[in-house]
Amino acid sequence: MAQAEFSLWGFCLILILAHYQLQGARGAESIPGLGINWGALASHPLNPNIVVNLLKDNGIKKVKLFDADSWVVSSFSGTDIEVMVGIPNNQLSKFAGSSGDAEDWVKENLTRHVHSHHGAVNIRYVSVGNEPFLKDFNGMYVKTTFPAMENIQRAIDKAGLGDTVKVTTALNADVYESPSEKPSEGDFRSDIRDDIKEILGFLHERNSPFLVNIYPFLSLFQDDHFPEELAFFDSKGKTIDDKDAQYSNVFDANLDTLVWSLKKAGYPDMKIVVGEIGWPTDGNKNANTYNAKRFYQGLLKKMASKKGTPLRPGGMDMYLFSLSDENLKSIAPGNFERHWGIFRYDGRPKFPIDFSGEGQDKWPVAAKGVVYQEHKWCVLSGDVKNFSLLPSALDYACAGADCTSLGFGCSCENQDLPGNASYAFNQYFQTRDQSVEACDFSGMATIVTQDPSRGTCFFPIEIESAALMLPTMHTLRTLFIAFSFFFITFT
Repeated sequence: MAQAEFSLWGFCLILILAHYQLQGARGAESIPGLGINWGALASHPLNPNIVVNLLKDNGIKKVKLFDADSWVVSSFSGTDIEVMVGIPNNQLSKFAGSSGDAEDWVKENLTRHVHSHHGAVNIRYVSVGNEPFLKDFNGMYVKTTFPAMENIQRAIDKAGLGDTVKVTTALNADVYESPSEKPSEGDFRSDIRDDIKEILGFLHERNSPFLVNIYPFLSLFQDDHFPEELAFFDSKGKTIDDKDAQYSNVFDANLDTLVWSLKKAGYPDMKIVVGEIGWPTDGNKNANTYNAKRFYQGLLKKMASKKGTPLRPGGMDMYLFSLSDENLKSIAPGNFERHWGIFRYDGRPKFPIDFSGEGQDKWPVAAKGVVYQEHKWCVLSGDVKNFSLLPSALDYACAGADCTSLGFGCSCENQDLPGNASYAFNQYFQTRDQSVEACDFSGMATIVTQDPSRGTCFFPIEIESAALMLPTMHTLRTLFIAFSFFFITFT
């Protein structure tokens, strides 16, 4: 009897374990329509195969790239992850002026992957240009974007991929504007209105979506008087009232400003996809993990509810920005530009986030198989008593490495001068693969094996870089370091 009872319990235990094993095999589930941006502007990028597994482990089934690097794209071979590849702005003039170049690009970057005998890559979109109508570009790409889109689409059609691969272009939310805060007064900017209408006609004809980047964080960053609560989705305070619509967050108001702009242009029903939306975690007083967690929790719960906006109720497609930090990004817009990642540079999550939209306080799965460099850091030597040379040494280090965490309101703001120097020395040291020569600084630096991180100020250890296998990334990395030495030598 006891043996039979034990066998029954054992059988039940096997069933329970099998159930959880099956659940684990199925992996996490994310909200339908949810994707993520994966940029490569990092000195030590993650291996693409590690990233693919990271996406799969977290149930993310859509990814948006900013180029079409062959190694990166091929890493999605045989998966069900939907891929959007990109064409950088500096290539627009080439494709605008040559259908032959467009056909070569499609053959090299689409056909070979879609028809790969190693397993097809599910490429669904090509974004021709990245925010080419941005005001900061002063019209540089306005006249080449649409012709480039046309030539790429013709090349896709010629290759027999026109039914599955669609062309669009990622546009910043500054392509439309409202003289007031009311969405109903929105319209496309007068200086680009005719060019936008050409693109809208193309998108309508091809049944392609309007791809727009919306950043509530920037509303807060660019205007000290902007009501902070409107940047989030749990606001109970100020609202924007417009005709019969009421807006409690700036995202809804921004997207409906676009809806009004499309309506005035003659395309009231055009599909909208949010190409970028996110919240940075460092580099500004409002950029931290607390605000990022709050923002994403509200955004994902809203997306899962399929509530939509007053003018566009229902589900929506969007790509979070972004997967991981990129320490080579330009900081012209602000120091926060290098800290948009939901995951750190090494694929470790920064804060709890529930990609299912259920609002659970759970951590996402971290990247697996990441190889770190040696367990050591470069810091200011304890023997240094005269700090008069530290400012110049700190400037030297920060000219060749990322020190954006040292600013006001940032994660390392509370350090003193020696602490700032140690942080800068280590950033320089890690960027140069822990070279002994990179930890000298006129004899003021030393290598230690005890983690110098304190409080919110994190001293990283670099990972083994996938850039050594990626020619484009490796070239960028080399140019970054070369420019740093040039800057230091001649300034």
